Amino acid sequence: MKKEFLNPSELPDWSETFTQVVMVEGATRTIYIAGQVGVDQARQLVGDGSLHTQTEQAFSNLITALAAAGATVTDVVKLNLYVKNYRPADAVVIGEVFRSHFTHQQLPVSTWLGVQSLAREEFLIEIDAIGVIA
Repeated sequence: MKKEFLNPSELPDWSETFTQVVMVEGATRTIYIAGQVGVDQARQLVGDGSLHTQTEQAFSNLITALAAAGATVTDVVKLNLYVKNYRPADAVVIGEVFRSHFTHQQLPVSTWLGVQSLAREEFLIEIDAIGVIA
């Protein structure tokens, strides 16, 4: 079994803390994507106070991470979403952005959790994923 650790240059550089993408190859390739948040490549917050804008950026970062591993959203089998101070109304905002990126029929399993806080006070959402390529 081969493991490859990737930190795509198009994503924020968090390499001192964690790896952005890990691929595990055997008969299939499994891709583990670290939690993506609403920051740009320079680690600058996008959408201060806006759940919609931060969710859009987090999904955009997720797609970039997948591409670095040769994958797309159709290869995602599991999503975890962590939402700061989650309220049921947030599901509409998040769901709208989610469906704009995951337009295919066979959607990944997912878990949406409300959390008290994330790594930085201004982060409102974090999304991690597992993908599989046969």
